[in-house]
Amino acid sequence: MVDTATAGAKPTPTTPLLKDELDIVIPTIRNLDFLEMWRPFFEPYHLIIVQDGDPSKTIKVPDGFDYELYNRNDINRILGPRSSCISFKDSACRCFGYMVSKKKYIYTIDDDCFVAKDPSGKQINALEQHIKNLLYPSTPFFFNTLYDPFREGADFVRGYPFSLREGVPTAVSHGLWLNIPDYDAPTQLVKPLERNTRYVDVVLTIPKGTLFPMCGMNLAFDRDLIGPAMYFGLMGDGQPIGRYDDMWAGWCIKVICDHLGLGVKTGLPYIWHSKASNPFVNLRKEYKGIFWQEEIIPFFQGVVLPKDCTTVQKCYVELSKQVKEKLSKVDPYFDKLADAMVTWIEAWDDLNPATASDKLPNGKA
Repeated sequence: MVDTATAGAKPTPTTPLLKDELDIVIPTIRNLDFLEMWRPFFEPYHLIIVQDGDPSKTIKVPDGFDYELYNRNDINRILGPRSSCISFKDSACRCFGYMVSKKKYIYTIDDDCFVAKDPSGKQINALEQHIKNLLYPSTPFFFNTLYDPFREGADFVRGYPFSLREGVPTAVSHGLWLNIPDYDAPTQLVKPLERNTRYVDVVLTIPKGTLFPMCGMNLAFDRDLIGPAMYFGLMGDGQPIGRYDDMWAGWCIKVICDHLGLGVKTGLPYIWHSKASNPFVNLRKEYKGIFWQEEIIPFFQGVVLPKDCTTVQKCYVELSKQVKEKLSKVDPYFDKLADAMVTWIEAWDDLNPATASDKLPNGKA
């Protein structure tokens, strides 16, 4: 039987999730042709493009996208002397986009990342999955062996404390990659042909007290909850290290999330990472970090933030003090990085004078 009232009617278009509450931040040095593949998923959203390298170069963006584009001249004009905290000739420049955004949520992606397909062959809407991860709570205090209990078809398993089932707000959603894995240079050199073909249908909360290597190429976060700590450090031109920008931010946000009672998820969604970077160039950028991380990670594992650090900004400034005190002996670079962390917070507060990040997760000042 046909319902004549609805026969032939066009389906009602659905409004994309968080359409007016989310910005997509893309760092780039090239034309953004890759957006054509993402058009069905990204076109409804506002883009913030951070152009690295030569500011006189024109970056072409496909028609139909709503975007604003910032180059180095814009960064210098907007931040003045504080622009020194924004890296040059490194994808770490993307964090300027986080600072100038006025939206609650951020999704950031690299321009060599394409739409992946799930095992059934269906294209993966990575942005939609990130949004779902952020909108549902995390469970950092007790591990659920059926993974994310808030996903459809899952729940808390027998023995999970009822007192912890409410979860905590999710601050960060860390996505993964098919094809080219996010390997360091030594692993790239040893396994030049290795590709990630495993699609694992899992979202996990990273437990409290556990650090992780955060990759910035497929990442979403709640800017109100953790934005001021999402600083990608001093990398690239004029610095002794590169390719640790997202790692540094990940270690910082994790200890701060643990302190403030916020959650970090990893797993779905996947993107298709299309291009392997040059391992010899990467080794030149990474080699000091490979040594330094053996001291950096124990430092973060031992960080204790005072109880009076009740905002992300207070936590981050305190963390900068501990970096200066304990990591400067590793290399003078960390003294400079600690100062840049403070400059970053000052610049953030100038551009965002009254943000929700100045409040506790429960909304109390």
